[in-house]
Amino acid sequence: MVKTHRATIQDVAVLSGLSICTVSRALRNLPNVSEKAQRQVAEAAGKLGYRASAAASRLAGGTTGSVAIVAPTATAWFFAQAVEAAEEVFGDSGYDTVLISLRNKKSVRQQVFGDLARLSQRVDGLLLLNVDLGPDEMAALEASGLAIASVGMRNVPWDNVGIDDEHAAWQATQHLLGLGHWDLAVLSSNELPVVTETARFRGFRRALDEHHLTVHPDLVVGAGPSIDDGRRAMTDLITRGARPTAVFAHCDEAAFGALMALRDHGMSVPKNMSVIGIDDHPMSWFLGLSTVAQPVADQGAFAASLLCEQLMNTETPNQPSNHLLDTKLIERKTTRHKR
Repeated sequence: MVKTHRATIQDVAVLSGLSICTVSRALRNLPNVSEKAQRQVAEAAGKLGYRASAAASRLAGGTTGSVAIVAPTATAWFFAQAVEAAEEVFGDSGYDTVLISLRNKKSVRQQVFGDLARLSQRVDGLLLLNVDLGPDEMAALEASGLAIASVGMRNVPWDNVGIDDEHAAWQATQHLLGLGHWDLAVLSSNELPVVTETARFRGFRRALDEHHLTVHPDLVVGAGPSIDDGRRAMTDLITRGARPTAVFAHCDEAAFGALMALRDHGMSVPKNMSVIGIDDHPMSWFLGLSTVAQPVADQGAFAASLLCEQLMNTETPNQPSNHLLDTKLIERKTTRHKR
């Protein structure tokens, strides 16, 4: 028997040429969707044989009518965007949501993942947002009986939605190389030497490899995902006397911090140094930051849609799959040709 592909909301978005968030709203006949977009979605869904699950069947897969969204922190821009989009999909499908912020604290993680039986009394499913799970936590989740989907995670036994982080970093680095920058620094979420490289660091390294260049250890600085982290990392790079012609930051907020540090030291961007990030944070446009955009809201909406399908179709075994959404290079004012 030939296994047929199950149409997803992403398929409808691709065929209609609209975002996943817009498609989700159109399928549920919500306001703020134009008649043209409504027609495009209806036509695409009809061709693919896709239909949104009815809210009336929301309790088919559980008993609480609630789902939990679990994030490392609730305050960071990425998580706020993903949570809002996911909550809209859950609400439109008749589910209440419980937001659980791990607050980047080990004690909170132990409380949440150490007593999933208690959590399963409150919710029917979990949506995990970029949670770095340990082996014991993974095993506990698999044994919990909860329906699970995630955003931005890898090698997980449930539906996941994300981007190709390695490719996004490769796009950013290739942009700098294409502008003639050969002395590149990277504000990475890991430092050399490392046992396990992050996907974004691998993308940076791969782009250099393709140009027969090597990653200079002195130009690799560890940086967290915040503006302060990026500022400290860039300050460290400058005070050590490093003078690359361009910098790739693993996320936009770290890039914002790099811009601040360069300004603090009297250096002009992009005259003295080009800077690029990944995300397309709302402030990126305001600051003129070149970046690789990722569809954050669409990731949250798509993963929430997949979780709803699990909960509403309990009689059909779910075949977990990994869905990667496209990224796009956006060139603004912080990068230019080397002079």
